[in-house]
Amino acid sequence: MTLRQFAGLGALLSLALPGLALAAEPAAEPVLNSGDTAWMLTATALVLFMTIPGLALFYGGMVRSKNILSVMMQCFAITGLISILWVVYGYSLAFDATGMEEGVVNFSSFVGGFQKAFLAGVTPASLTSAAALFPEAVFITFQMTFAIITPALIVGAFAERMKFSAMLIFMAIWFTLVYAPIAHMVWGGVGGLMWDWGVLDFAGGTVVHINAGVAGLVACLVLGKRKGYPTTPMAPHNLGYTLIGAAMLWIGWFGFNAGSAAAANGTAGMAMLVTQIATAAAALGWMFAEWLTHGKPSALGIASGVVAGLVAITPAAGTAGPMGALVIGLVSGVVCFFCATSLKRKLGYDDSLDAFGVHGVGGIVGAILTGVFAAPALGGFGTVTDIGTQVWVQFKGVAFTVVYTAIVTYIILKVLDVVIGLRVNEEEEAVGLDLAQHNERGYNL
Repeated sequence: MTLRQFAGLGALLSLALPGLALAAEPAAEPVLNSGDTAWMLTATALVLFMTIPGLALFYGGMVRSKNILSVMMQCFAITGLISILWVVYGYSLAFDATGMEEGVVNFSSFVGGFQKAFLAGVTPASLTSAAALFPEAVFITFQMTFAIITPALIVGAFAERMKFSAMLIFMAIWFTLVYAPIAHMVWGGVGGLMWDWGVLDFAGGTVVHINAGVAGLVACLVLGKRKGYPTTPMAPHNLGYTLIGAAMLWIGWFGFNAGSAAAANGTAGMAMLVTQIATAAAALGWMFAEWLTHGKPSALGIASGVVAGLVAITPAAGTAGPMGALVIGLVSGVVCFFCATSLKRKLGYDDSLDAFGVHGVGGIVGAILTGVFAAPALGGFGTVTDIGTQVWVQFKGVAFTVVYTAIVTYIILKVLDVVIGLRVNEEEEAVGLDLAQHNERGYNL
């Protein structure tokens, strides 16, 4: 071998060996991202803040004074109950991907297994995934807060007339048979039924709001109307509480939507911006619709409009642009106003605090419009190129959720009504659930 050939071989090896060394090295271990972790810790606290005290105050102010503690008590009890059920098996049913295959519909497409029951295998070092580098413990708690607020929203539909014991049992069963499977189908990953359909639900329009709203409608129909409804005045006893609760929901919702980016990144920032825009637009949309229809704008109206906007932008928060959010907000504010007032009066159902009129209808509006405004052609940040096709996918997701939730909720309630009874008696309802169910008063003057 000549000197020139040797030198050439040396040069070749010098280029090849680093590559060979790299190929031989094991893949680098995922490293926790402290910025993402800090944001997700904050977002988790914000979402819990939405239920206690936000929703407790929002609902508590809208009932009559003899029932304020019962509503608040239900929110707190649900928070404790669902937290424990989530740890025992809920997280596993929602996010265990065992047996899931892309494009294959099997039992695992509908609900997860029990590989993560009792949080098996979760340690301080466990990270969520290679893409979301924050502790799995934080992800578990973040998703737990979603699981908490969803059944708590249903409370608004049957407020002032359901037994506390029946409520607890209903919520436990409903969480198991309805919430966890829907969450799995939408968010469980590749192989999940609605995931594979391509349903866009960034932060819970389908999983949380349509789910809770439809369950609330079924619950109020099964329980029947409050005694005296609609002839007896049942005005909210403290709208100050309701406005404070709505403000807390507005603030906490930034954790709900921006937190669903699972990182402190541009998607989270845009989700925060579009949440603010849609909420403001819906508040004004409801306010002006009420002003034109009834002659005066009300505090209850603008608070309800705020929540309608928050609900509607939830599924679109990760894909809609600012102008899309503006439209989603305006449409949801006006549509929810008419559904919570005119439509409810016309159909005659007693959805006490408009759980269906705001959450169910707002969730449906938002889910459908997500398919429109996720398109880059309309200022969105999704990958939608065929709006018609995506809207059809969104509609399928909405329809499936409505039908599944309605049927299963109805069966649960009817069985419980036969076994233990759902509703307090007329005397207890007249006295108020605070005294009848908890032996306390909200106000001792």
